[in-house]
Amino acid sequence: MSRPSVVWFDFGGVLSPPLDDLFRSYEQRAGVTPDQLRTAFADVSDEVGLPPLAPVELARMTEREWGGRLRAALARRHPGIDLSRARLEEFGAQWFDGHGANPVMAAAWRTLREHGITTGVLSNNVLEWRTHWMRMMAPLGGIDLLVDSCEVGCRKPDPEIYRLAARRAGVDPGECLLIDDVEANIDAARAQGWQAVHSTDDERTLAELAEATGVTSLSAASAAAPR
Repeated sequence: MSRPSVVWFDFGGVLSPPLDDLFRSYEQRAGVTPDQLRTAFADVSDEVGLPPLAPVELARMTEREWGGRLRAALARRHPGIDLSRARLEEFGAQWFDGHGANPVMAAAWRTLREHGITTGVLSNNVLEWRTHWMRMMAPLGGIDLLVDSCEVGCRKPDPEIYRLAARRAGVDPGECLLIDDVEANIDAARAQGWQAVHSTDDERTLAELAEATGVTSLSAASAAAPR
């Protein structure tokens, strides 16, 4: 298979800190457990017949409306729950506050760009969260390409978002490589002719990325990344 000319990174779970870390941090700040929060995500999405988080990732709801529904769902399932610390109507600000990008993936991003490989973000994300996650991306040295579900009206694993991303990059699908932590998104990318790396462990991700791109210095770059 030919070397990819564009490497697309997922944000949440790849460029961001691990999702489990973000959930634990949110619990400390807001007093809502990961299980409680995930169930509320599902409850709100079920109300409109969409997958979890899809209402805001497709901009069908504003962050404020979605957060208000989360608050109602949590109160309904957990009578007496203390939500006084949970800023659910401005969820992104509290969720991302104090966090930076995953240092290993940030180092990989910079190394790829130094070797002339275009880097992009292909993400299911929320319009009102952009300020927060772009702050986390600032030290990475720029984003060549961005395809964000909340702007384009479709989300991974919908095949259309992969077709749109390849068109936006101006390359054939086989020249695109996706790094993503969700297996369904990886399978969908491969079905569209993309190359893909299922990111479940940073070091394994880097090894597979180095093999796919031929950039053997990726491992060295990750070793030097601050942790």
